[in-house]
Amino acid sequence: MTTPTATEEQQKSVSTGVRDTLRAGLQQFLAFASLIVIFAFFSVVSPNFFNYGNVTNILFSTVVIGTLALGTTFVIITGGIDLSIGTGMALCAVMSGVLIVNAGIPLPIGVLGAILFGGLIGLVNGLNVAVLKLPPFIATLAMMLVAQGLALVISDSAPIYFDQTPAYIDISIGSIIPGTNFPNAVLILALAAVIAGVLLNKTVLGRYTYSIGSNEEATALSGIDVRRWKIVIYTLAGLFTGLAGVMISARLGSAQPATGMGYELQAIAAVVIGGTSLSGGKGSIVGTVIGALIISVLNNGLQIMSIPQEWQNVILGCVILLAVYADRARKGATA
Repeated sequence: MTTPTATEEQQKSVSTGVRDTLRAGLQQFLAFASLIVIFAFFSVVSPNFFNYGNVTNILFSTVVIGTLALGTTFVIITGGIDLSIGTGMALCAVMSGVLIVNAGIPLPIGVLGAILFGGLIGLVNGLNVAVLKLPPFIATLAMMLVAQGLALVISDSAPIYFDQTPAYIDISIGSIIPGTNFPNAVLILALAAVIAGVLLNKTVLGRYTYSIGSNEEATALSGIDVRRWKIVIYTLAGLFTGLAGVMISARLGSAQPATGMGYELQAIAAVVIGGTSLSGGKGSIVGTVIGALIISVLNNGLQIMSIPQEWQNVILGCVILLAVYADRARKGATA
């Protein structure tokens, strides 16, 4: 029996890497093709769908889900899950109101404080998962309930309005592009996606994120401090949650403590539809953005067609099932 040489092992590793790259590219292409098909379908069946105003509305409605999904992508690639992002977003929105409206803190500091508070939520999740070894589902489910309760307690169960701080509202619905009504929120999402993409594809954080999701035990045996990097990854996801809290409160012109439930499901759905594997090790920011756009296009198109909300949920659920089935089928084909 012959033992493979180092050259053969290297060639095998390169071949595997090429296959994975091609497979990831195919997944992104299929997701993008699905987006085009859905967009074309609604453009044909509804004359009011394909126009500048409605396309802008679609992009605008993608901002919150997309921002949450960016951070969640990192967590899911590690093989984890974060159910706290919806209510955590509401809590961060409340904190922005407390800091800027109630405490009178300058706008930039208040916005930064709300985002950092999201990072604190993520840090606690990371400690619970990495240090206390709690299952991510349970740890983040508990945080979801804690954040929901704290949002109501801190706000005294009442919205906090930003009527006296129009500059805060302009963060989302204002426009820095002269002569247009293109919302700043879309530009912020695009910038956040670029930052997330660089972190995932060009940094040590991204490499370790994929490594932990692919084989956590082997990653630990190679000398990488898996616990520390998990904490960092969940904290990063929390920062995106904090940013989403700023964006939704700026869009609404108020911090609504009861807002947030259900957003985590749509964000996770966007990640899965975009091709990120729930079992970890695979995923991309481009795919996540495409997934978020698919959800927004579906919601917008179904509303224009006057499809009842309950049937919209049924259709979205079927799309998620198809995405998960496709992921399982891919894994089975490559096993």
